[in-house]
Amino acid sequence: MLLHSWDATLLALAIALIAGLVLSRIVKLIKLPAVTGYLVAGILIGPYCLGALGNAININGLGFISSEAVKSFSIVCETALGFIAFSIGTEFRLEEIKHIGKKAVVVAIAQAIAATVFVDAALIAMHFMMPDKLPIEAAIVLGAVATATAPAATLMVVKQYKAKGPVTDMLLPVVALDDAIGLVVFSISFGIAKTISSGNLDVISVIFNPLIEVVLSVGVGALLGYLFNLIEKCFKSNSKRLCLAITFVLFAVALSSMEIQLGKITIGFSSLLVCMMLGTLFCNCCKDYAEIMEKTDKWTAPLLVMFFVISGAELELSVFGDWMIVIVGIVYVLVRAAGKYVGARASSTLMKCDPMINKYLGITLFPQAGVALGMSLTVIADGTLGSSGELVRNITLFAVLIYELVGPLLTKISLKKAGEIVPKAEAVAATSDEDDE
Repeated sequence: MLLHSWDATLLALAIALIAGLVLSRIVKLIKLPAVTGYLVAGILIGPYCLGALGNAININGLGFISSEAVKSFSIVCETALGFIAFSIGTEFRLEEIKHIGKKAVVVAIAQAIAATVFVDAALIAMHFMMPDKLPIEAAIVLGAVATATAPAATLMVVKQYKAKGPVTDMLLPVVALDDAIGLVVFSISFGIAKTISSGNLDVISVIFNPLIEVVLSVGVGALLGYLFNLIEKCFKSNSKRLCLAITFVLFAVALSSMEIQLGKITIGFSSLLVCMMLGTLFCNCCKDYAEIMEKTDKWTAPLLVMFFVISGAELELSVFGDWMIVIVGIVYVLVRAAGKYVGARASSTLMKCDPMINKYLGITLFPQAGVALGMSLTVIADGTLGSSGELVRNITLFAVLIYELVGPLLTKISLKKAGEIVPKAEAVAATSDEDDE
């Protein structure tokens, strides 16, 4: 039974939402975060489970029948990431930045660089042990991919359990800064890998392009935030201010998709950075930002459920079929986690942060998803690295599968041990439908 394309799309989204909601209730019975349930739901209705059944009985809206079907919903993911970044940006309030700003910057840089160094060292060593299986170009790029953290999963856990405390206060700015740092590190590492592969050194693509992207993204986000604040004053109705917030986030995501080529210089934008800066300007200029954000969070709740379910469906389970990818993937997962933990702990201790930050912050930085996958897609789209690019993509997919299923749980455990998820809040999250507000 074939459905019209729009009918199939609506059916797939409806199944995604109901699967996410059902699995979120099931995982709470074993005290797992809701985001884990959404990801598992995505796997179950993805191309390897329900989607495969729909394909077999010729119903093209019964789950996601193929990877291409999942990718057709990319607009949902891009929009959701925009709202996630906007929400994280609202955590950069000046009064709090003055208190932890310098510390957050140092910790963010240290944990990102440590993850890169650890992964590069381990995978380059593996390259010399099996040069035919793991090219050095892939090892270098994977070191850069290791910088990326998943802001969506982290924010979802923080919101679900209403976590509050020094670890949470440090975590959100660090996760926000992580994208900018990761973007620069990835661009440099990818440039080095391409130089090794082709033998041609391109200083512009290695140095200038990432810097231009970061600077322009911050500038555009700041401009949009300023305009948002000016226009918001013209409206008093909560519903109209909610519409305005949604409009500006969508506008920011759309602008971020633009790319201008001027010779060897590529003028591009990072959607996460633009939306984060939009949120930062908004929360510091608008006195009613908290009220507007409360309404926005309610509006985006189903969007975020669809985002995580689609992310789960996108996970490529076929990567488990190659033993080499599994071995390299396991090493990558363990070594990256060690780098994040050691980097965060050493730098937070150096900056004399709260003891709970020193002990638990690094563990909350384990989740990895969208940004890492975006980096791996960039490698494939470029095409310079050939089969090495495919290897980067597959190992990244393997790591994301592991991190997204285990990472949110580890984040919850860490915040609970730090005393920032109180038993009462956890009980409410486990029994109430309001936990995602």
